[in-house]
Amino acid sequence: MIQTKIAYWFVGLSRKMKAVILISMDVLFVLLALWMSFSLRWGVWYIPKNNEWYLFASAPFIAIPIFARLGLYRAIIRYIEIRALWLIVQATALYALVFAFVIYESDIHVIPRTVSPLNGLLIMLFIGSSRFCARSWLGEIYFRLGGSRINKALSKKNVVIYGAGSAGAQLASALEQGREFKAVAFIDDDALIQDMKINSLRIYALSALKSLIDRYQVSHVLLAMPSVSRARISELIRMLEPYKIHVMSMPGLSDIAQGRVTVDTLQEIDIGDLLGRDAVSPNPTLLATNISGKVVMVTGAGGSIGAELCRQIIQLQPSALVLYEMCEFGLYTIEKELMLSLSKVNQSLTPPIELITILGSVTDAVRVERVCHTFKVQTIYHAAAYKHVPMVEKNPGQGIWNNIFGTLHTAQAALNAGVALFVLISTDKAVRPTNTMGATKRFAELILQALSLQNTQASSTRFTMVRFGNVLGSSGSVVPLFREQIARGGPVTVTDARVIRYFMTIPEAAQLVIQAGALAEGGDVFVLDMGEPIRILDLAKRMIHLSGLQIKDEHHPAGEIEISYTGLRPGEKLYEELLIGDNVTDTCHSRIMRAEEQVIPWNTLEKILSDLESASRNDDFIRVREILTQVVTGFVPQCGIDDLVWKQDRSQV
Repeated sequence: MIQTKIAYWFVGLSRKMKAVILISMDVLFVLLALWMSFSLRWGVWYIPKNNEWYLFASAPFIAIPIFARLGLYRAIIRYIEIRALWLIVQATALYALVFAFVIYESDIHVIPRTVSPLNGLLIMLFIGSSRFCARSWLGEIYFRLGGSRINKALSKKNVVIYGAGSAGAQLASALEQGREFKAVAFIDDDALIQDMKINSLRIYALSALKSLIDRYQVSHVLLAMPSVSRARISELIRMLEPYKIHVMSMPGLSDIAQGRVTVDTLQEIDIGDLLGRDAVSPNPTLLATNISGKVVMVTGAGGSIGAELCRQIIQLQPSALVLYEMCEFGLYTIEKELMLSLSKVNQSLTPPIELITILGSVTDAVRVERVCHTFKVQTIYHAAAYKHVPMVEKNPGQGIWNNIFGTLHTAQAALNAGVALFVLISTDKAVRPTNTMGATKRFAELILQALSLQNTQASSTRFTMVRFGNVLGSSGSVVPLFREQIARGGPVTVTDARVIRYFMTIPEAAQLVIQAGALAEGGDVFVLDMGEPIRILDLAKRMIHLSGLQIKDEHHPAGEIEISYTGLRPGEKLYEELLIGDNVTDTCHSRIMRAEEQVIPWNTLEKILSDLESASRNDDFIRVREILTQVVTGFVPQCGIDDLVWKQDRSQV
């Protein structure tokens, strides 16, 4: 079309050339408005006479400098907003007044007084309407059409916004100024507003989505319901899954309110929304009991759980937070993040919260104890652990040193330094484990239980442990792995179609860990309510569908993403459990339960630890496995000894 070609030609010009064209158009509008004001007043096609030509000659020289001075030529037309209308009114009104003064002071006495107000109204109409017509024309053509010879990357993707509330309206307005998405319609569940319009966009029912996709080639559905519950979001996602469309969402209201993101910051569907479970409101008393005004230490502070614990602890205003981490980069990253948070929190605190960063390993007993003594630590959250099942299986000695003896050294440091509370972050893999990592975590639990029983009278340190399943988005989690594989075009790798796992979001897990610690009496094993388990295959399928892609299989050979089955990894289980026995009681928190597990007396366990240390130092993994099998209830190794160094040495004998 000719108008499309003109639009492409225009947007390809330099800013200077565009300004020249705009000024030339305004000169014509000024002359046309003046001519029409005379014609309307006299009621005939007006032709200037005598000195009246001087008025027409002087009008552009009066108008253009005024328009330029007030900024009419600095605005980018395709992005101009309705509030720019006030600037146009000011500029044209000022021109009309100045020009009326010129007419009044001129020697031309036959000009009617009504010409000046008519001239002002007409020029206001011409200048204003020309800007907004150009905005509509260029905005529509410049971004909408694909295959542009100017810049194909500027072609917008047509999207539907789900949610016609204030958030949806703001999102549509923000997208209009962007270069990636163009809203073509709203969808809303409220029947009262369906078929109405917001900013010229019609509101439809969900049943119309299929026709909208076909009519506008819609590529995305954007969820604009930041205040809706997770259960409702999960329900909507299930309803959208059958459509081959990419689903994204706005961030939550809290993130927008705190300035972390803007309303048009779109993100992939939070996998937590797939769980459909709303977090229980935390108990403020439980959160603050062991943190507010106290010196708190987090081991493994640079890890997924450790870092989230630190974020939440800062908000609870401890007197000091000690970050203990063996990875330099991990420690630097969380320190930098927390310093930004503290710059806001500390503004209202006297004295301010002190942030202490310590590089060190929990296997270094002397350093851990010295840190606890030096900074007078009162609460420890022990998150430092090797947790990647196949990696620990290949390096069982390091898993034992870090997970078992690291816990032992940190617990003994807490005893010697008079720490009031010690909380171990445990895992569901500690229950009837089939892998070395799970066995080491259950052994760590046994250490705390034994120390708690041994030191009931002699020490005020309370030891407790919190056991839960997988956390979404943590290092090693399947969620970031699946996202990466989908982005690469597949295949998405699933170990076994029957594998199921419990999942929880990192913030909820950290929040519950803090609250469980406040319930500790000593030697407690707390288990968290993880909700219903999820089949990993179903999770993979949902993530593929919500990315707007189709699974490639024998029924859909034209699909984009294939699912590949790799088989269970060494030590991996089909199902995970949270309890060894059935002896579990409720607590005052609906998501936290207290389990009664078998305890080994410290005198017995101390001798076993000595034997385990000797076997580990000598790389005697046959003996190591015998000890773990003897001590850890239900430990049935799924694979042989897989230590890489040990296997290589044996192959060379």
